Amino acid sequence: MKDLEYRTFDPAEYLDTDEARAAFLADALMDAEHPELFAEALAAVARSRGNIAETAQAAGLSTSGLYKILGAGSDPKLSTLRALLDVLGVELTVRPKLPTERK
Repeated sequence: MKDLEYRTFDPAEYLDTDEARAAFLADALMDAEHPELFAEALAAVARSRGNIAETAQAAGLSTSGLYKILGAGSDPKLSTLRALLDVLGVELTVRPKLPTERK
């Protein structure tokens, strides 16, 4: 039997449209029990766009600043988040909760 080779799954490899990126981020944002998932999803979307340094520059950030925002426990300002999302080709929207979503 051949030795099996495993690769680490990276969702960034499959996020090739703005629609896919937006859906991925929306799903991560809806998981209220695991808020860190949004930062991880944001990092995957940033990687899916290619060059992290160019993404950071386009958002008005340093590369290290972008990595800080994408890191665990980050809490970026809304203006920073909006600038980054704009560069990533998605936008943050607000909608009323459905009756089944309310607590």
